[in-house]
Parts: sequence; C-alpha cells; structure tokens
Amino acid sequence: MATITMNNLWKEYGKDVILENLSAHVQSGEFVTIVGASGCGKTTFLKMLLGTESQTRGELLLDGEPIPAEPDQTRGVVFQRYSVLPHLTAVENVMLAGELESSRYWGRTFGRKRRELQQQAAAMLAEVGLESAAGKYPHELSGGMQQRLALAQALIKHPRILLLDEPFGALDPGIRKDMHQLVLKLWKEKGLTIFMITHDLDEGFLLGTRLWVFDKVRLDPQAPLAYGAKITYDLPVGKDDRETLDTISTRVDSTARSMN
Repeated sequence: MATITMNNLWKEYGKDVILENLSAHVQSGEFVTIVGASGCGKTTFLKMLLGTESQTRGELLLDGEPIPAEPDQTRGVVFQRYSVLPHLTAVENVMLAGELESSRYWGRTFGRKRRELQQQAAAMLAEVGLESAAGKYPHELSGGMQQRLALAQALIKHPRILLLDEPFGALDPGIRKDMHQLVLKLWKEKGLTIFMITHDLDEGFLLGTRLWVFDKVRLDPQAPLAYGAKITYDLPVGKDDRETLDTISTRVDSTARSMN
C-alpha cells in the first residue's frame, strides 16, 4: 500500500513548461485514471512517479518521503509498447528482474536460485493467465498475451504502485475488455495503488475510482509551451456520469485543437 502527495509540483525543460502547480493526495489502494490532450504532460508525470524524471520545483512524496529518484521495486510500470525482450521466453522475461538483482553484472543465475526464480515467475504467469505460454517467445504471443506478460514483469517484484501508460490502446475491443477484467482483479487482490493514462474517457470512468483531467488552463497559440497543464478535474467515479464525461471530452478536444 502506498500514498502519493503532490505539493505545488512543476516540471519545466528550460523555458518550456510541461506541468504547473499540481497539488493532490492519493490514498493507498486508489485507482487513478488520467486523461487529457496529447502533449499535456501525462507521460511526463508518470515518469516522475517512476523516478526517471524529477520535478523542477515543488514536492512529490511517497508515504511522506521524497519519491526515490530512480525506479525501484516499489513501482511497476507497463507501457503501450510491449516492454518484453524478444530473445527471452515468457518465463525468462519474468525471471529477469530477479536475475539482475541476484547477479548484477551477468544477469543470470544458476542452481537452486534459478529454480526458485523459475517457480516465482511461473506462479506470476499463472496469475495473469499465461501458465500455458511459459516457454513461448514474445513473437509467438498475441498482443493481449504480450500485455499480460508485461503485467507479469511489472508485478513480479510485488510493487505497491502500478503505473500504466495507455497499456490497452493497441488492443482490439474484445481483448481490451479481458484486460480490463484482469487489471481490476489484480488491483483488488494485491491492494495496489494504480495510476493509468488513457485516451478513452469511457475506459477512465469504467476502471478508475478517481479520474484526473490534465489540461492547459492558459494557452498562448504563439507559444504553446509557455504554460503547463494542471489537474482541472479531479472526480470520484463509480457511476457513468454522461454529462460530466461529455463536458470533459469537449474540453479535451478543444485543448488538442489549440495545441496543434
């Protein structure tokens, strides 16, 4: 379980402002879905949570302490583009984190340690519905199966926070529905705190307990990066609020046109 706190958080690259003055508190076990126009800093924010980007000013806290400045086992991540390694089987992909931890330079274990990692990886593959695909290579798996494998990779170290960057955007509707059910199951069973970026508002309302909209309140058409995005909506969800959804959709589309 993990809590995240943001106090007056900014992210800038020189004179380009990506995010400005974000303040929010996320309780352990919440599922936060994030929507907004392309280029509004959603992925940058996720990278800040992961530790591969740092804030320019303000605070980003994990359980009251500055969030670690590099990725660690407290946070798992799944991207839209599959992060699996093509030359490793499914079980080897899931074992990799443990092998790198045990053998930093060789990235490979032997004997009893390797058998333990294989057992742990096989158990995780079973949790995501891939027990029969342990010996297959990524090119032998469908898109949905590859995302299940990416989830297994992200969860093998038992993170408290799961970061999802449009993980289902490339999947067809049927497989996408199956992945929704899987993520909700894992979230509930493991007590995860989840942040998920999506371009699909219906998906955001369906999966999240809370929906954030990243939007630029101030826009200068001559200097689109002069101002950053803020959290303009912070909504508890749990029902299909069509009026709110339509309002957000109209606002996001308007921002996207202004930025292009």
